Amino acid sequence: MRVITANVNGIRAAARRGGLDWLRDADPDVLCLQEVRASDDQLAAALAEGGFDGWHLAHARCSTPGRAGVAVVSRAPHSRLRVELPGSEEFASCGRWVEADLEVGGRTVTVVSVYVHTGEAATERQEEKFRFLEAMTVRLAELADQDAHVVVSGDLNVAHRQADLKNWKGNIGKAGFLPEEQAYLDKWLADSWVDVTRRAAGDVAGPYTWWSWRGKAFDNDAGWRIDYQLATAPVADRVTRTFVGRADTYAERWSDHAAVVADYDL
Repeated sequence: MRVITANVNGIRAAARRGGLDWLRDADPDVLCLQEVRASDDQLAAALAEGGFDGWHLAHARCSTPGRAGVAVVSRAPHSRLRVELPGSEEFASCGRWVEADLEVGGRTVTVVSVYVHTGEAATERQEEKFRFLEAMTVRLAELADQDAHVVVSGDLNVAHRQADLKNWKGNIGKAGFLPEEQAYLDKWLADSWVDVTRRAAGDVAGPYTWWSWRGKAFDNDAGWRIDYQLATAPVADRVTRTFVGRADTYAERWSDHAAVVADYDL
């Protein structure tokens, strides 16, 4: 099962830039998309035109048009669907959490697409981000306790360690690199979740998944690793390959993020 997670930075914009062509050619079984920024009909139309016609779609759109939105797009149908982060009324209809149960290889695999807030240190936006991370922590604990096969993927908007951010010194005290944010990932990874990209890559810088559109950030690989696939141990132990789909050149970029790909032998 190949799972690809990608913050598309607007599904229609990504399609115009060739993003859906790239995703189709990467031959996924499951796509986890963030920042879809589209209605149900707009997303379905873009996917159909991009070569994903007939695939099964689970979409949690934001109640505010043009913002957020996450989706799970799969070859296999889903047997159960959640379009809100359970237990948190504050984030109902925010378009930041969708989970779907898929039948893969005779077992149920739960796949989640999540888009965590960007935040802004010492502001209400940051407090909202913390509340979302707290609600997410509760749900991850529930999923892990079920001893199920689960993959949680998406844009977490947190660089976990210095290795996950090129200019870490310049970002001390800023959202996305706050110790209080990183502590959530510490807890998740201590509670049986596995960061499959980091496990495969080892103790190296990157691989980064986001670069500013501005300046020479992309050309200089001055990026952040903020897009993840987290898996429970029974799934993580079956990873055969991971990679980040970084564009070869700035001109070939179709989002400010790169897709994160993982193959699971399920």
